[in-house]
Amino acid sequence: MAKSQNKTETKKAQKEKREIVVPGEKIASEEDYLPGEWTKKEGNSIIALRFGLADKSGRLVKIIPLSGIYMPRKGNIVIGRVIDITFNGWIIDIDSPYQAFLPITECSKFVNKNDLSECYDIGDTIVAKVLNVKRKGIDLTTKGRNLGKLEEGMVIQINSNKVPRVIGKEGSMINLIKKESDCEIIVGQNGVIWIKGPKVENELFAQKAILFVTEKSYIEGLTEKTKEWFEKSKNKIEKKNKEE
Repeated sequence: MAKSQNKTETKKAQKEKREIVVPGEKIASEEDYLPGEWTKKEGNSIIALRFGLADKSGRLVKIIPLSGIYMPRKGNIVIGRVIDITFNGWIIDIDSPYQAFLPITECSKFVNKNDLSECYDIGDTIVAKVLNVKRKGIDLTTKGRNLGKLEEGMVIQINSNKVPRVIGKEGSMINLIKKESDCEIIVGQNGVIWIKGPKVENELFAQKAILFVTEKSYIEGLTEKTKEWFEKSKNKIEKKNKEE
């Protein structure tokens, strides 16, 4: 009975294993699979439309892209920088092919219409939600929990397609990085990440961990590898402190 169970678990693990695929590659050929993001169905086969990791969750097959530019979607949480102020809102750079706009009506706090810079000034970093995606641009909102201006801390940028790996399943990866670095971290789905820790050293440690994850995003068992990385890194820091 135990052997039979082990065989079933092994088959399941093999089935759910993520593999790197290229556009046009056949990912699955069973009839009961359904095409998800960046895939299409041809006959009984699921075909990849992007370079990335093939992910099979239940019956759904999708691609987690490993390259490309950020394409905004309604509901996305993004981090951007104020680059201009108009009479009725702010223009925000969210590192997208499209310009983003935060109207006064979607600001979470009181706005002095005679001086919008009192609320958000040029150069300020904000976290916002994508409200609408239009042909000519993106509308944002800062109405909502944990949205608005980001104070202090540091901002780094990664490929937006690596964001799912940095977050991990149900937030497992980012929660690990937060815990080990003792930092507050907000990951924008546009690939911009805000880090704030008790010391600069904590922020730099979190940055190194995030970059490790993005560089190793294609490997299996990434969470365990990251745990090992943290252990080795902390041992090195302790050794260095003792020598000093």
